[in-house]
Amino acid sequence: MTTTDPTTPALTAVPDVPAECLVAARAADAKSGEETVILGMGELLGVTDAFVVTSGRNTRQVKTIVDEVERQVKESSGRSPHRVEGLSDGYWVLMDYGDFLVHVFLDEARAFYDLEHLWTDAPRVAWATAA
Repeated sequence: MTTTDPTTPALTAVPDVPAECLVAARAADAKSGEETVILGMGELLGVTDAFVVTSGRNTRQVKTIVDEVERQVKESSGRSPHRVEGLSDGYWVLMDYGDFLVHVFLDEARAFYDLEHLWTDAPRVAWATAA
């Protein structure tokens, strides 16, 4: 589950992101995705509304997260990704749903590419359900 860090922008429910982003984030969390965040990208990027970013400790977990995200999004909305890149090596898997992208990283790849820092101005969207 996401932890609060004073250097991280505040979570918000304001950005208009597809409901499937919440499904994808919760699916990643169900398979122990680490530090899962949703970034509202609509105002900043213009080509997609949101990024869901998560990571796994090893390639098997990365692939398990990808499978669960795909299964739950399909179950909830009937949608499948237009394209999935990087699944063969499990280093950085990109699932393109058009209006949102899911990035599932191996821990070290996430640290290297650091999308959250690159898109630090993107609002974080609250997605976790109360325990």
